[in-house]
Formats: sequence, structure tokens, C-alpha cells
Amino acid sequence: MNIIITGASRGIGYELAKLFASDAKNKVVAVSRNRLKLEQLKRECRGATVYPAVVDFSDKDFKRDITLQVLSHINTVDILVNNAGALVNKPLEDLTAAEVENMFRVNVISQFEFLQALLPYMGKGKLPTHIVNISSMGGLQGSMKFPGLSAYSASKAALATLTESLAEEFKDKNISVNCLMLGAVQTEMFEEAFPGEKSEMTPLLMAAYIRDFALTGANFFNGKIIPVAKGTP
Repeated sequence: MNIIITGASRGIGYELAKLFASDAKNKVVAVSRNRLKLEQLKRECRGATVYPAVVDFSDKDFKRDITLQVLSHINTVDILVNNAGALVNKPLEDLTAAEVENMFRVNVISQFEFLQALLPYMGKGKLPTHIVNISSMGGLQGSMKFPGLSAYSASKAALATLTESLAEEFKDKNISVNCLMLGAVQTEMFEEAFPGEKSEMTPLLMAAYIRDFALTGANFFNGKIIPVAKGTP
């Protein structure tokens, strides 16, 4: 299978890339702006087919890198895991316009642009292409909200609604789109946003769940917003 994972240089994305790469039948395109971490990932997956793709979703001109860095390695897309994300934990009065814009660019706008570039390569196999958008419980209506995450949660809610809309738009294109709303996971991003806080969920455990869902979820779901958390957060 041809698999693209964004946000693959650390945390859940890093572990997910390694899990997919453990199957010799898979080609994994690991996307991140961090070249050094992608090179480390490739070394750890020695013997597997892993293609590092250096793409910065915060760059408004990132689409220029897609053909060279991503589509030069594969001619069809079987699974896309949109895992890249940006998070700033600040009260509303302290947030800058640049911080809000960057979160929405990385978490929402870049998803539009990335999918526009990849769409001609999707839905070409016997099985549906499965797009898995990685969102947050903070973006789930009715879930517990936390101070300092207003812009982040709003951007993740937008990604969930985008999922529902695209599932309808793509239903005749052999493409399924689902969204996983993740609870707290002990990633680098979590530690940076919540110093001193701990989560019992490890990146590897969550990556294993996402891997299994990406492989089989399209058989059961399309356009679904699925909470993945033991508790409310």
C-alpha cells in the first residue's frame, strides 16, 4: 500500500510511520518540515520503504514542494493520515494574530491545499482511499474545554466539519474520509503545551490504534467523527 503520513517527525506520526513501515508491502511517505528527524526515522526503518518528504505546512507556498517531495515517490495514494498540527496554549488576550493564523493554516487551510494536490492520485485502487484526519477532543462539541486552547480547539473543530463535508463530496470517487478526535497523548507537543502534565496514553499505543483504523476503518465508516479517549478530555 502507498501511505502518506504528515507530522511524521515526532510523537504519534513518528511511531505510526514505523508501524506502517514494518510491513514490507507498504511504501511510506513521511512528511514533516524537520529534515533531521525524518532522516532519523528512515535510519530506524532500515530495510523498509520509507521516503522522507520535507514539507512545511506553515509556509503559504508549501504546494511547490508536494510534487518533488511527495508525489515523486508514489503514483497512487491508498491511505493518507493528516496528523500534522500546531498548538499554542495561551489565554485569548495574549494570543497574537500570527499565532491564530498559523494554527488555522497548519490545522485547516493546509489540509485543503494538500488534498487538492493529492486528489488526482486517490481512489484509483480496488479498495477506497482512506483519508484519516487527526483532530482533538478539544474540537468535539460538548466535550470538556480547557483555558488557553480556544484557537486550537476551534481549528480542530473545523477539521471535523471538513471531514463530514469531504466524505459527501468524495463518496462517488472511491474515497472515504473519517476523523479521529484524540484525547491527551504524552507527545512532545502535549509536553510543550502542558508542562508537568502526564497522560497514560503513549504515542505508540495511539499510533497502533490509528494504524489499525486506517487499514480497516473505511470498511465500516465514512464521514464519521470518532472520539478516541478514555475520559472527557
